[in-house]
This record gives sequence, structure tokens and C-alpha cells, in this order.
Amino acid sequence: MNLILWRHAEAVDGTPDHDRKLTAKGVKQAEKIAAFLHQHLPANPRILVSPATRTQQTAAALTDHFTTSPAVAPGASAQAVLRAAQWPDVDDTVLVVGHQPTLGEIAAQLLGCSDYSLSIKKGALWWFNCREREDSARATLRLVITPDFL
Repeated sequence: MNLILWRHAEAVDGTPDHDRKLTAKGVKQAEKIAAFLHQHLPANPRILVSPATRTQQTAAALTDHFTTSPAVAPGASAQAVLRAAQWPDVDDTVLVVGHQPTLGEIAAQLLGCSDYSLSIKKGALWWFNCREREDSARATLRLVITPDFL
């Protein structure tokens, strides 16, 4: 299974938080990562997106075929997101478009640093793979990329 964490691109400041839209820079960031994903994403991924406007806009740069999931909303727990993604129990690719600090907590947990949280840059993509080894699931970090490297 592939688990891909995509933090929403840069958004305007303001309230209510749920309604914040992408900036012009954020739109470009989302488009760059979406172009990368079009080249590398396996066929028919499951895409889970937070209901926040900025994540909806980020995901829309890639496709309009995604599921809006409250389990990925701002303030969601790492465990809630992993349950929604069914990590590591299914054999497909799941792309999660979400928020800090939750995505950083997931990344830290998968890297075995559960006492820490990692900071994931706006618009960045973290790609994990899970394989069965010696009767246990093992996560491998395959890729980390930010829009400014594309």
C-alpha cells in the first residue's frame, strides 16, 4: 500500500479557518505537485480530502474525483486519518490531502519517531509504502518533495 500525504498549498490568512482559500502562490504550488502526481501516481488511487476550502482547492488541481472526509479535517488526530486511510490494511494507494500538525504527526509515527512531530511544508508531498516483512507491516519513506523543487 502507498500512503501519500499532501499538505494543502499556501492559503490566505483569516477566519473562519475552514473557508481560507489558496493564494496565487498556493494555486501554483498545487498545480506543480498535481503535475508530478499525474506522472507518478498509480492508477485509481483513493483520495481523501479535508473539507476545508484550501484542501479542496489543492486536491482539485489534481482531480475532481475525491472523497471529502471529516476524518482529515483540521484538528483531526493522526489515528483518525490512518483509520480513514485504512493504513496499512489495504493494498491500494491512498492520497490524503490535509493539514499540519496532523500530517507531520503521521509522518513521525511512520518513521518511528512517535514522540515527535515533523513539520511538513505547505504544498509538500510525503510518500510512504508499506510492505509485510517477517509477519509485520513496515513503512518505507519513498519520497519527500516540495513544490519549489519542481
